[in-house]
Amino acid sequence: MTPIQIDFGKQERVVGIDLGTTNSLVGYMDAAQHPSVIPGEDGDKLVPSVVTLTRKGDVIVGNKARAALIDEPDRTVYSIKRLMGRGAGDVQEELKLFPFRIAEGSESVIRIQLGERTFTPPEISAFILRQLKKNAEAFLGEPVTKAVVTVPAYFNDAQRQATKDAGRIAGMDVLRLVNEPTAAALAYGLDKRRDGIVAVYDLGGGTFDISILKLHDGIFEVLATNGDTHLGGDDIDNRLIHIALEDVHSEWGKDISHYGDAVQTLRRAVIEAKERLSFVPATNIEFAYKGKKYQREITREVFEKLIADIVDRTLGPCRNCIKDAGVAVEQIDEVVLVGGSTRIPMVRNAVETLFRAKPHTDLNPDEVVALGAAVQAGILSGTVENQLLLDVTPLSLGIETMGGVVSKLIHRNSTIPASATETFTTAVDGQRNVLIHVLQGERELAKDNRSLARFDLKDIDPLPAGMARIEVRFLIDANGILNVTARDARTGKEQSVDIKPSYGLTDEQVEAMISESIDRAEEDFRARQVAEARVEADRILAAVDKAKQNDAYLDLTDQERNDITRALNELLVVYHSDDHLLIRAKIEQLNNLTMKLAENMINTAVSSALKGTKI
Repeated sequence: MTPIQIDFGKQERVVGIDLGTTNSLVGYMDAAQHPSVIPGEDGDKLVPSVVTLTRKGDVIVGNKARAALIDEPDRTVYSIKRLMGRGAGDVQEELKLFPFRIAEGSESVIRIQLGERTFTPPEISAFILRQLKKNAEAFLGEPVTKAVVTVPAYFNDAQRQATKDAGRIAGMDVLRLVNEPTAAALAYGLDKRRDGIVAVYDLGGGTFDISILKLHDGIFEVLATNGDTHLGGDDIDNRLIHIALEDVHSEWGKDISHYGDAVQTLRRAVIEAKERLSFVPATNIEFAYKGKKYQREITREVFEKLIADIVDRTLGPCRNCIKDAGVAVEQIDEVVLVGGSTRIPMVRNAVETLFRAKPHTDLNPDEVVALGAAVQAGILSGTVENQLLLDVTPLSLGIETMGGVVSKLIHRNSTIPASATETFTTAVDGQRNVLIHVLQGERELAKDNRSLARFDLKDIDPLPAGMARIEVRFLIDANGILNVTARDARTGKEQSVDIKPSYGLTDEQVEAMISESIDRAEEDFRARQVAEARVEADRILAAVDKAKQNDAYLDLTDQERNDITRALNELLVVYHSDDHLLIRAKIEQLNNLTMKLAENMINTAVSSALKGTKI
């Protein structure tokens, strides 16, 4: 595949952006080719991913907006990344804890009600991106219109597209979306190693990602990715908040969970206590509301018991990722920690135990992704040379074929950008349209996978079944966005579609798709064998039915015709059974009994052709 050449003219500035769940950052490559994070108006490098619509109608972002969470909880939104590219039905549990509410009519596309106005998640994210853009322009003293933006490695197509949409709304050209763990590898300068295998463990505010990267001669190749789009530091915060709310209810005799300002004040107290526990053995959660005070001591030991299951949930994807990468734990040379939640000692100990190596924590885990994004921005702008970055697609992509089975064109963990082309044919004589059903997932049958899109290739040549040649091409660009093109090889007519789903997978689907495909592999393979056997049965049944209309059928003896009819009926009897061997046995029997009929038809056709030939 020919790489795309991007001409930046005078090397227009490209920045790297970490659009995070809790905090967002923007970085750039300085004159010495070192990545740096740009501070904001208040001097803080971290811009809280919080947006407030004031009563005057102004939009504020960052620390000022976070402060407004207490006084204006119904006008303030945070953790918007958890809603990107998802439907309202996917996020009901989160919405119970958020002070903001979803506007009516948000079944397919979420709209958030802030005061008298409504916004989609990409629009909210665009406000954050605009603030980062403003910070960069003030610091660099020049316009900034191009950026590299990072996303969790396990973001699906809808979530990636929503991120690109946010950039467009913010007035920025998002040149590339880069997986966050991959960006971290760049930040750590792993390209300086000649060879090696590295695990990047990223536990952020709202998402968890694990990637296994292989390094060879400066090339980064992601061997495998895994993770959970519904797991992060927010879950730890919510666990502590629930406990504190129950304590307050018990002590005060009042449920304050419906008071947004109270919950946000308590959230801040809980987060501060959590952060202190990374450095001290015990601390207090202290909270005051309307003249009443709540205080509870929490030790690191108790804290670790409370969050043990959350930490354990990160280890399963790690083990699966190691397996998918085809490496042993002993072969992993380095482990990199990313995300603020990796400061928790229990997390670091769990990672060290699993990977049997002390993880790298040299860089600020909150900044490392933005630093890597800045390096990638430098690569794209030409500032940084001799580096190449390869990412992977986390789930297989294919189309539905006859019998409801899936033909996978691009397999899971294929490096991207990627393309694949396969040729298919028609199932019915004179067929003019072909339905292309695009699927994502690991199961063998179409019904068990995620449907991404359906479109028709129209006005193809009406040829006999099996004669048409339909070329289907899949192309995944560097951002993980899929383009599908179907083309009639005979006429050149084609139809294409960019896959931009209205919302993403539910949490259960994201977590279950891969493990379910493994658990049901044997069952799925049997189902596929049955489906394929039935497709073959359909072909021979249709062929025999057509042949019976031919004069050659009349040349058979009565016994031969009776044998064919009996074999036909026996195939129809077993057609709906789940025994693919039995179906294929009856197909073979019918095939053998119709061999003479096929020979007679060929001879008749040849004779007719010879009679029509003039010598």
